[in-house]
Amino acid sequence: MKAVSIQAFGDPDGLAVIDVPVPAPGRGQVLIATEAIGVGGVDVLIRKGALAAYGFQEGFVPGNEVAGIVTAVGDGVDEAWIGQRVWAFTGTGGGYVDQAVTGVEEIVPLPADLSAVDAVALGNSGVVAHFGLAHAHFAPGESVLVRGAAGSIGITTVQLAVRSGAGAVAVTTSSAERGERLRELGATHVLDRGGDGDGPAGYDVIIDVVAGPDLPSFLDRLNPNGRMVAVGVLGGPPPADFGTRLIAAFRKSLSFGTFSADTVPGPDGHAVRAAHFAAASRGELHPVVHEVLPLAKAELAHRKMDAGEVFGRIVLTP
Repeated sequence: MKAVSIQAFGDPDGLAVIDVPVPAPGRGQVLIATEAIGVGGVDVLIRKGALAAYGFQEGFVPGNEVAGIVTAVGDGVDEAWIGQRVWAFTGTGGGYVDQAVTGVEEIVPLPADLSAVDAVALGNSGVVAHFGLAHAHFAPGESVLVRGAAGSIGITTVQLAVRSGAGAVAVTTSSAERGERLRELGATHVLDRGGDGDGPAGYDVIIDVVAGPDLPSFLDRLNPNGRMVAVGVLGGPPPADFGTRLIAAFRKSLSFGTFSADTVPGPDGHAVRAAHFAAASRGELHPVVHEVLPLAKAELAHRKMDAGEVFGRIVLTP
């Protein structure tokens, strides 16, 4: 079968299509004929070598979410799964393949009218958005700023905040066109990347997908008792001394936290995914797909990610 691996850390041309044996599902596992593969920001960081300290090595096959049809099961797995359409988490990687193997506890059935492409546009991003807002103790009526809202996490956060009764939902993005698309999804205010524009004077909650050197200036935009949660580091780590902004604003009782989906128990994450898939099938949530590309063009997908061209999620298909 075909897979895409990172032959050399760095630029997208380090990605290569290779032939690998079809995996056999072991005990408690299923084999999935993939119909859609999500391309995420973490895949880009791994490809660049930015996460090498966490054990990722050259030769690694990226991708952690796929959707498709179960074609075989291992010992201990109900054969009724065979033929079912599912979303699946493949772990820290192994998703850029045309046949993926994963544990049966890592799959979620798909509604009949939800496409595999939409499923991978929503599966992981929805969990990060949902629990990121929960981590910030967001409450109805509060104002929310989504920093870096053009990616799938930001887009889903906007929609969930609106559905949950936010008083205002502001976004930062790079262009007026993207801003208009985010307004169509419920954003009430559109700001530039620096946070400037016609928005509220302050925010109760900031969900930050970017981090990077400008993170401290957004702490200044929190209302008293405001909470900022970083759910991504697409712009790199913040300055080492960014915490001094919190101390300087001591009397405002500000909070800063980080959130990773790695801390969400599997059943809890899958319950949220199932609810989101059902909402999307009813037209209540809108997965946004930037482009669908063949698996063999994973390099092109990563070039688009590096160039900041993507609104929503790029999806690969075998």
